[in-house]
Amino acid sequence: MQTPSIRRQVISNIIPAIVIELMILIYNLADTFFIAQTNDPLQIAAVSLASPVFMVLISTGIIFMAGSMSFISRLLGAEQKERANSAASFCVWAGIFVGVILAVVFMCFVGTILRAIGASPETFTHAESYLNIVMMSAPFVIFSMAGGGIMRAENHPTAAMTGQIIGNMLNVILDPVMILWFGWGITGAAIATSISIVIGALYYLGYFMLGRSTLSIHIKHFRIGGGIAWGVFGIGIPSCLDPFLMSISQMFVNSLMSAYGDMAVAATGVAMRINQITGLVAMGAGQGVQPLLGFCVGAETWDKYREMLKFALKFSLSMSVLIMAVCYVFTDRIVAVFLSEPEAFGYAVVFVRILLITGITFSTFFMFVNALQAMGAGKASLVLSVCRQCVIYVPMMFLLNHFLGASGIIWALPAAEVISLAQTVVFYGRIIFNPKYLHSQI
Repeated sequence: MQTPSIRRQVISNIIPAIVIELMILIYNLADTFFIAQTNDPLQIAAVSLASPVFMVLISTGIIFMAGSMSFISRLLGAEQKERANSAASFCVWAGIFVGVILAVVFMCFVGTILRAIGASPETFTHAESYLNIVMMSAPFVIFSMAGGGIMRAENHPTAAMTGQIIGNMLNVILDPVMILWFGWGITGAAIATSISIVIGALYYLGYFMLGRSTLSIHIKHFRIGGGIAWGVFGIGIPSCLDPFLMSISQMFVNSLMSAYGDMAVAATGVAMRINQITGLVAMGAGQGVQPLLGFCVGAETWDKYREMLKFALKFSLSMSVLIMAVCYVFTDRIVAVFLSEPEAFGYAVVFVRILLITGITFSTFFMFVNALQAMGAGKASLVLSVCRQCVIYVPMMFLLNHFLGASGIIWALPAAEVISLAQTVVFYGRIIFNPKYLHSQI
C-alpha cells in the first residue's frame, strides 16, 4: 500500500482477481465444450441444470472469501495483527466444516433438488451423476476460496490467482481425457472437475504451511467470539447472497424455460455462461479493489479510497464494454462452439444478444457493492442482494414470460439490473457521507 502509483496498485490487484473469477467460468465452459463434442444435447442440458446447484456451493465459499477480504484487510489497515490471524483461522476451519455439511446434505437430497428445478426424465440421470461426484469436493472448494480471500486481504493477489490457474488448467487437460477418450461423458466431466478442485486446494494448503503468508491459519488462533465470527459473516453472508440468489433465480429460469423444451434449456445454459464473461469480469474488478479499499477504511485514508474507487470503476467499465462488443460481433461463432442442434442454436443466439446488455450495469453494480463491503456496510449489501434477485428479478421473469414467452424470461435480467443499479447508487451515496458509521464497523 506504500507504492506511489494508485493506478499500479489497483491494476495489480484487479487483474489477478478477474483471472480468478474467469477461472470459475472456465470450469463450466470446459465441461460444456467437451461434453458438446459428444453431440448429445441432453448432456448439455443436464450441465445447465446442474450449474446453478454447483453455484450454491461457490456462493457458500464466497462467505469466507469475501468475509476474509473485507474484515482482514480492515484489521491490517488498523494494525490489528492478532485479530487478523484469528479471522484467517476462523475462515479456514469454519469453511471446511461447512463444506462437509453441504456435501452430505446435497448428496442426500440431490434427486429432490433436480426434480424441483425442472429436470426431465431424459436429463435427470445425467445431472444426478454429475452433482453426486462434484459435491464430494465441497470442503476443498470452500477451503480454496477462503485461502484465496486471505491472500488477497494481505495483498498477495498473484498467489491467489496461481492456485486457481493450477486447478483450472488441470481441469482443461483432464476433461477431454475423461469425457472423450475414456468415453465417460458427463460423469468424466465431474471426475475431472473434482480432481482439479482437490489439487488446487493442496496448493493453498502448501502456501500457508510453507510460511509464505504473513498470517496464520493454525487452529490455535481459531476464535469465534471477540467480533471475529461477526466480522467475517457480517460481510460474507451479504456477499454470498447475490450469487446464491442468482443460482436460485437460475433454477427458476430453468424451470420456466423447461416449458419450451430441453433445447431451450440447453440454449439458456450456454447463453448464461457466455454472459458470465462480462459479469465475472465486473465481479473480479470489484473484488480486486476491495482489499485496497478496506485497508484505506481501516487506516482512514479517505482521499486514497476515493481515488482508487474512481479509477477502478473506469477500468472495469472499459473492459466490460470491450468484451460486450466482441461477444456481440461474434455471437454466432461463439454459440456454435457449444451448440450445433438448430433449434438450440437459434434460441442461444437470441438469448446471448439480449443478455449482453447487462455488461455495463454489471460493472457499476459490483464496483459499488464491493465498495460498500470494504466499508463494512453489511446490512446495505444484504438489502441490495435480496432486492436484486428476489424482489426484482424473479417477479420480472414471471411477468415477462407471460407477455413475451421464452425471450421474456431472458429480458427479465437486463430489466432487473437497471433497477438494481439505481438502487445501489442511492444506497452508496447515503453511506459514503457517514464516515463515523463506517469506522464503527471495524
